[in-house]
Amino acid sequence: MAITRVFDIIPQLLEKYNKSDALAAKENGKWITYSTQEFSDNVNYLSYGLLGLGVEREDKIAIISNNRPEWNFADFGIQQSGAVSVPIYPTISENDLNFILNDAKVKYIFVSSTDLYKKVKTIAANAPSVKGIYTFNKVDGAQHWTELLEAGKKNPKVSEVENIKNTIKPNDLLTILYTSGTTGNPKGVMLSHNNLLSNSFATQNLCPFQSSWKALSFLPLNHVYERMLTTLYFYLGISIYYAESIETIGDNLKEIKPEVFSTVPRLLEKVYDKIVAKGSELTGVKHKLFFWALDLGLRYELNGANGWWYEFQLKMANKLIFSKWREALGGNIVAVVSGGAALQPRLARVFNAAKITALEGYGLTETSPVIAVNNFEPNGICFGTVGPVIAGVTVKIAEDGEILVKGPNVMLGYFNRPDATAEVIDSEGWFHSGDIGTFIEGRFLKITDRKKEIFKTSGGKYIAPMIIENKLKESPFIEQAMVLGENQKFASALIVPAFAFLKEWCIKQGIPYTTNEEMIKNETVRKQIVEEVENTNNDLAQYEKIKRPELLPREWSIENGEMTPKLSFKRKVIMAANKELVAKIYGE
Repeated sequence: MAITRVFDIIPQLLEKYNKSDALAAKENGKWITYSTQEFSDNVNYLSYGLLGLGVEREDKIAIISNNRPEWNFADFGIQQSGAVSVPIYPTISENDLNFILNDAKVKYIFVSSTDLYKKVKTIAANAPSVKGIYTFNKVDGAQHWTELLEAGKKNPKVSEVENIKNTIKPNDLLTILYTSGTTGNPKGVMLSHNNLLSNSFATQNLCPFQSSWKALSFLPLNHVYERMLTTLYFYLGISIYYAESIETIGDNLKEIKPEVFSTVPRLLEKVYDKIVAKGSELTGVKHKLFFWALDLGLRYELNGANGWWYEFQLKMANKLIFSKWREALGGNIVAVVSGGAALQPRLARVFNAAKITALEGYGLTETSPVIAVNNFEPNGICFGTVGPVIAGVTVKIAEDGEILVKGPNVMLGYFNRPDATAEVIDSEGWFHSGDIGTFIEGRFLKITDRKKEIFKTSGGKYIAPMIIENKLKESPFIEQAMVLGENQKFASALIVPAFAFLKEWCIKQGIPYTTNEEMIKNETVRKQIVEEVENTNNDLAQYEKIKRPELLPREWSIENGEMTPKLSFKRKVIMAANKELVAKIYGE
């Protein structure tokens, strides 16, 4: 059977890869698995239950939940009933949630927890379209998702579901994913079945996937990146295990021993920093061996480019040191796929040197998402780039450097926003990404900045902040950095120190660590971070050099409205919140 709609995957999953652990999650300290048959049954019963509620074609149904098997039961159940899923970040602000529920005219909502239920119930009171809320956890006074399941079992609408499925075409609307931009209301990206499937099919051979593999999933399922990978995993028969939380990933990796997981660079940076911190605690020969291996890893080049003596040393380093890194990730990792932001080339080098293949990719919600990705094909990796463009997708670089994309992965458009759609998809069908890039060696795509974030100093020089910010973050002392200087005489930066690392460093320097607020005023600390900034300045043009950086006492976060769910800075919000500090930098 040809797979042309996402729900077509389930019959194939049953026929080809009937497994006891198609999906798994940890409940009350124990891993609970769902077989392929249970997955299929739950999806079907939910479809029947939704139709029993009176759900009609293209009704909008929201899912607001952490990653868990029920997320997929709801998603596929919605698909088979002919409705459209509207997945939403659990951390969404009340204003944005209110906007989405009313903009999409959401009819029913699935939520996971008591807190989310209370939050959603209050806001849904202002959304006339909402008829009901179902919970995945047991919540007092709320309808549980199994009520729909039981209703579907008692009244199976088999022929009705089959008739609906037969009317759904590959290019029909599958889902609306609202992207929270740095300004204004969220925009609803409309993706079709074909958008998501074309991306899954184009990436299926870029890694040596096997149906016997396990994948650990922890990036939000409502984000297109994890959603597409989930589709790919189901298509290839790979078991999906959901991590309990970001904090438990280390333990979950050791328990599950997966072959693959997807991540964002921030998490890999934290893994790396933790490893280096532990290495710093070693003494004597062990300390020397650790940093000898680390130095080798940071100089890693592909295909034996460093010569036989380096390769011999690396073999020894892998046996003595890097083998422990692999054990910490469960011991079976074949690939780690990184996206959402730029991966520092030094991290890509050191993880690949340690036989933990870290593959950086690039894409947007509007492109379902993958446009390009480093991969396992011969000469498929180039550090510092996002890899070759995937099959079936075409990329060209506009005169101003903007990346333009055409292919079956490009969205149908923005929901209720033909004006916004026309701004990004031109008359020839090219999607304008808003990112600036170039090709290395004619085939590896390299992202250099966001078009809207490039600014000009009062001296008329253009500065691409993202490149400088990523270089600053290579310092173990710097957690976050935001470069500024639009219409100013020089570039500067607001810097959030890596406080966990700073605390350890202070202990070694004999500096009493009190509070973050006090430490950023400490002259020795400030001097050290200025020194780190100067190290970055050595690689920058004169007009790009960071002068008079200022330190902040806490990280910017999604919860505080300073970052988007994709972890992009809301620069205007951060600037407004720190206007006195910015004025101090520029002597205003």
